[in-house]
Amino acid sequence: MAKHEVISPLPGVFYRRPAPDAPEFITEGQPVTDGQVIGLIEVMKQFSELTSDTTGTLISFSIEDAGMIEPGQIVAVIETA
Repeated sequence: MAKHEVISPLPGVFYRRPAPDAPEFITEGQPVTDGQVIGLIEVMKQFSELTSDTTGTLISFSIEDAGMIEPGQIVAVIETA
């Protein structure tokens, strides 16, 4: 099994859920598909979806919910078959 890193394309604040009272897009240990939304990045009140670019199992997030993120930073690790 290989590990794939999801990298942030933008700086900003990373959110794991679409709204404060909503469930997370995905949690660690769940299956993920190519193109699936795993979080949002907020830049100056503009929200951009961060999607998986592979299929597998989400092993871990490398950043906390509502944490600051930089371009090129690892957001999550996905285990692929």
